[in-house]
Amino acid sequence: MENDSKKETEGSVISYTPKPNTITSLRSDFEALGVKPGAIIIMHSSLSKIGWTVGGSVSVIRALMQTITSEGTLVMPTFTSDNSEPSKWEHPPVPKSWWDTIRKEMPAYEPDITPTRGMGTIVNTFKNWPNVLRSTHPMSSFAAWGKNAKFITENHELIGDLGEGSPISRLYELNGQVLLIGVTHENNSSIHLAEYRSDFPGKKHNKTGCAMLVNNQREWVEWEELDVNSDDFEQLGKDFESKINYTPGKIGMAESRLISIREIVDYGIEWLKENRKVP
Repeated sequence: MENDSKKETEGSVISYTPKPNTITSLRSDFEALGVKPGAIIIMHSSLSKIGWTVGGSVSVIRALMQTITSEGTLVMPTFTSDNSEPSKWEHPPVPKSWWDTIRKEMPAYEPDITPTRGMGTIVNTFKNWPNVLRSTHPMSSFAAWGKNAKFITENHELIGDLGEGSPISRLYELNGQVLLIGVTHENNSSIHLAEYRSDFPGKKHNKTGCAMLVNNQREWVEWEELDVNSDDFEQLGKDFESKINYTPGKIGMAESRLISIREIVDYGIEWLKENRKVP
């Protein structure tokens, strides 16, 4: 997920920023990292880690869009984890006596209305950007802009939210890249596709549920989905980078990475088989 969770004050960000970032400087940073015109990119980011930026999240998005051009495609996860089975909530949990009320009263997911949860400032700005499309999955939606936006976001099925037929699988098919800015591979949602494709020890499915529109009527819908877990993604990413001898770059002040989705997903399939421990 995106990560502005350790909230920093604007003053503290100013205090460690040697000079302000701008659209111009960020474009140079994106180019130096290897971002090319026509690139297909899913971005996970922390605005505060970039350092103080003239125009904030708008400038980061504009700089990246200008770098990839209208021939490129930009994608971000717009997850709505609060529209989910309340018995599984941990950050924070809610009393058991509330669960039925939440299931009965949670508003249905609507792509144009439903806010993200814990995804960060850049995602929330991007979600409302002109010509950005958002997929219809009520918990694990993605937003996309550019040439392949429709292909990536359409027909996002309820089951297999991060697996086959998901926006991640379409990014894999299009040979897209993951851009991590100031966050680690723990935030790299593309690795979930490796979980779907890997036969790792202890693989299991759990019942989940959410509020969604069915024939324009709000319903609480339940289904079985893969029990995904990103706790070991950071180590998986470190091992992958070591294998390919990858050196991170910088976007503003943030340590940043531009990685092939196909390469890290294919690597992750085998890595999970060998390294994931049965819980």
